[in-house]
Amino acid sequence: MRVLVVENDRVTLLGQIGVALEEAGAELDICRPHAGDAIPADETGHDAIVVMGGPQNARDDENHAYLPDLAALMRRFGDAEKSVLGVCLGSQLLARAYGAENLIGTHPEFGWCQVALTKDGAGDPVLSAAAGDFPIFEWHSDSFTLPEGAVRLAGNAAAENQAFRLGRAIYGTQFHFEASRPVVEAWVETFPDLIRTTAPEWHARRDALAAEHGPAADATGLALARAWVATIGAAEARRVA
Repeated sequence: MRVLVVENDRVTLLGQIGVALEEAGAELDICRPHAGDAIPADETGHDAIVVMGGPQNARDDENHAYLPDLAALMRRFGDAEKSVLGVCLGSQLLARAYGAENLIGTHPEFGWCQVALTKDGAGDPVLSAAAGDFPIFEWHSDSFTLPEGAVRLAGNAAAENQAFRLGRAIYGTQFHFEASRPVVEAWVETFPDLIRTTAPEWHARRDALAAEHGPAADATGLALARAWVATIGAAEARRVA
């Protein structure tokens, strides 16, 4: 199992997604286009793609010229019926790739927030790994409309489209289900000023919030990660058969 992981920021931690990929014995190829790495030309060298978050917005081609190529690559994976996962910025790029609208600066969220599954989410092979209503970490200001044909899997009051699926295993999640408590602590240490600006009151309460919501969020994140990674193996088994 060979998985392409695209990182869009200088500090990108795979967290629970990395745990699940390691458990599955996946070989990871890390691409850092923000640091000058070239976007692969096509999907043929990998079984799946994971596109992580970042500070960019999904339409900021002027400052991040690689974004159109990355969106196109995600669609190539999806059209080839390979597993695709977009997290936060990755979900926004996935929506762009399939013709949806990006909503810039309209849906800010930060911290552990409650997200609820839709009826379709409760029956989905991946999202059903979460409880019907669950805490999970959020850090975004943008959102998106759903691509044509997408199934809405989760939402909340701040951002209606928190998770969606296209086809068999093309998934976008606005929330950071990779963000275990160690990942969040690393973000706090790396981006203290940005976090204070984003959520001035959160910093003083973070220990209490982590104790209250962290265990459930960590467990949910790992369950979702394992369920998505299983879609890669299912695709491989189908191709061998």
